[in-house]
Amino acid sequence: MNSLIMPASTAITLALVFYTIGVFGERRAGTLKKSHLALFWLGLICDTTGTTIMTAIARTSTAAVSPLHAITGLLAIIFMLFHALWATFVTVRGSEQSRQGFHKLSICVWLIWLIPYCAGLFIGIPVFHFGDAAVLAFSVCIPALIGIVLFMQERKRAC
Repeated sequence: MNSLIMPASTAITLALVFYTIGVFGERRAGTLKKSHLALFWLGLICDTTGTTIMTAIARTSTAAVSPLHAITGLLAIIFMLFHALWATFVTVRGSEQSRQGFHKLSICVWLIWLIPYCAGLFIGIPVFHFGDAAVLAFSVCIPALIGIVLFMQERKRAC
């Protein structure tokens, strides 16, 4: 086993922790705050660090590497970067209305980010021997189900 797997996995899991706390903290607060912004940036930094290490591992590995995971991971980082930049803009120059509605974008980006996170879990757990199609199916279904639950909670709260 590559000695870099543990730091890479730790960095990506820290990204999950920071990003989740930021997204749901913002949602609970009802407005975007500087503390949420800091958590979004920390999540992005950790995810980028972990992904960079994982990419280095994949380049030196003789095992087959899933292009699906690489593509969804890159897209997730792009979405996270856009989200963090937009959150910075909204925090610095945005209206109170834009701060209060920002959680909708945050939830969407977080759900998209979960797809490559879940894919990495399914690919990295040796007991699972899924092909790309099964990994994609499971990795999309989990965030989709979470999204449905959150949507139903939001609708219930609005009534």
